[in-house]
Amino acid sequence: MSTDIHEITKQQMPNPYMPHLAVVEKIIEETWDTKTFRAVFQDEELREKFTYEPGQFQEVSVFGAGECTFCLTSSPTRKGYIEFSVKRVGVVTKALHELSEGAIVGIRAPFGNWFPYNEWKGKNVWFIGGGIGMAPMRSILNYCLDNRGDYGEISTIYGARTPGDLCFTYEFDEWRKNSALHLTVDAGDDSWTGRVGHVPGYLMELAPKPENTIAVTCGPPIMIKFALQNLKELGFEDKQIFTTLEMKMKCGIGKCGRCNIGSKFVCIDGPVFSFDQIKELPPEF
Repeated sequence: MSTDIHEITKQQMPNPYMPHLAVVEKIIEETWDTKTFRAVFQDEELREKFTYEPGQFQEVSVFGAGECTFCLTSSPTRKGYIEFSVKRVGVVTKALHELSEGAIVGIRAPFGNWFPYNEWKGKNVWFIGGGIGMAPMRSILNYCLDNRGDYGEISTIYGARTPGDLCFTYEFDEWRKNSALHLTVDAGDDSWTGRVGHVPGYLMELAPKPENTIAVTCGPPIMIKFALQNLKELGFEDKQIFTTLEMKMKCGIGKCGRCNIGSKFVCIDGPVFSFDQIKELPPEF
């Protein structure tokens, strides 16, 4: 990585504890329990200068409710706003879901490391996602598509429990223009004409070649477990496989200790890890 992780944060957040105020400009209802929020910083200078890398994360405050960690789902190639996707699971996420466009939130960002996209140039990239797990991969997927000439074949396998649980459906046509998109659901409905089945099984059917190829996976733990097994069976090495671990973080700056595992802090040393790095973590991880 050519840019120091901590320098990016320091330049844009001299006080990492102090959130910047941002306006929720747009809210997209992805599924029955997931929404994507587009936020714009109130400070015009910050809005113009703010930058981040695909894979980094942010802390979002709903005043009076609390603060939560969310990956930046938008791509830094698309300027002037940031986006984050929220599954309704607790107090803060419920409060976010109850906001309307025009609401004010607090944002601390950017934090963490990112996908090593410069090292992937000239290689094929496969994205393997399930449900809301597509959110952290959307940033790097759109980054690669916006820099299409830098990469080889780009392919995505994306699945969910039902068609109604698929996120980012409004971008599917865009993804299909310059890459391959393979969709699957665990259970179809009357209108579904696509594949029915689990993501790991579809991975084996499509059988990507490991030569000169990177695999990025994120989704439910059981999906990741079997996707990893299948990638290994296909010949992928651990250093070719990447994932992201947002759910292990709280404060974002290595102070609260919630994401500490062995000698690592996920919020500082991650959230992006290759699987050979994950294998070095203590077994209780």
